[in-house]
Amino acid sequence: MSARSDTARGDERSAPSEAFVTLLGTAGGPTPLPGRSGICTALTVKGATYIIDMGHGSFTQLHNAGLDVADVRGVFVTHLHSDHVSELYQLPFLRHGGLGGLKRPLHIVGPGRAGALPPARGGRQVPTVAPENPTPGTVDLIEHTTAAMAYDLNIRIRDEGWHDIRTRIVPRDIEIPSVGAAADGDLCPDMEPFVIFEDEHVRVSAVLVVHPPVFPAFAFRLDTAFGSVVVSGDTAPSENLVRLASGADILVHEVIALDWVRSQALAPGIAEHLEESHTSVDRVGAVAESAGVHTLALSHLVPADVTAVKDEEWARRARRGFTGKVLVGRDLLKIEMPGGGLPSETPGLKGRQETVSGAIS
Repeated sequence: MSARSDTARGDERSAPSEAFVTLLGTAGGPTPLPGRSGICTALTVKGATYIIDMGHGSFTQLHNAGLDVADVRGVFVTHLHSDHVSELYQLPFLRHGGLGGLKRPLHIVGPGRAGALPPARGGRQVPTVAPENPTPGTVDLIEHTTAAMAYDLNIRIRDEGWHDIRTRIVPRDIEIPSVGAAADGDLCPDMEPFVIFEDEHVRVSAVLVVHPPVFPAFAFRLDTAFGSVVVSGDTAPSENLVRLASGADILVHEVIALDWVRSQALAPGIAEHLEESHTSVDRVGAVAESAGVHTLALSHLVPADVTAVKDEEWARRARRGFTGKVLVGRDLLKIEMPGGGLPSETPGLKGRQETVSGAIS
């Protein structure tokens, strides 16, 4: 397939954009590094925005991208690793009341309680945090954080007239169909996609993916009148993901450069986890080709340091076995949905179009 530019041209520059994906943050891992913010992807449809994961810096990136927090309808969490949820509570906490606050209840949908912890790698003896509930889910995370922040919340209700945050957020744990999945068994059995959310703009479907030892770990597909986008979450190559992404317009997929991992002096267990739980950039093209997607956008890149692996190298390796278009994710890169209007510039990014140079095949 031939590539097209995702920047504006001539009189197309002022064309309205009704549906687009914004890579708000493209870093893999919890450690903040220069050049990339924590993982966060947004889909905007007719002014309504839907977010997948909120890693470090993602709240600020919403503003940098020109997206209005008040227009966010839902946040969907792929899994409960820290780099995917570190700013999950920031969105309602900082903007649930006051000037420019949330206009409507915000849906926060993510994994429920895992139900069991894995044994420590190598048979080590390790402590257990919060043994009374050692595997809390999304609803637990929101409820416990609300309780921890009660002083600020109560003061703002009394002093500034803010809304009760509990009336502005609707947390929900994803209920997994009966497919034999379990934290102490098969983490990712074969399954069909299932719907977890639907409104007038988007239908969101999920499947389990391969990210041991985390359970559950999901990938999401968002279908709209303008096309479809799939976000892989963190996963090794997965047949469930291929099934979910079948025929999608855009696949936003995590990647890792395993040669870089092997060259680092990493602590015991980290290298093994990275190899078992993520998708090599050398294999991601085959995943995208199997799914028959049009555009593959690389995100959650490991290493996240933009100087460690050049964009051209990420793209070259991701093209192996893939006949579609490859985009190397950089923060604030906007990707038009196929029915979402003519190409246009990312809001607020004049002078920053270098984020896509060398990244399109």
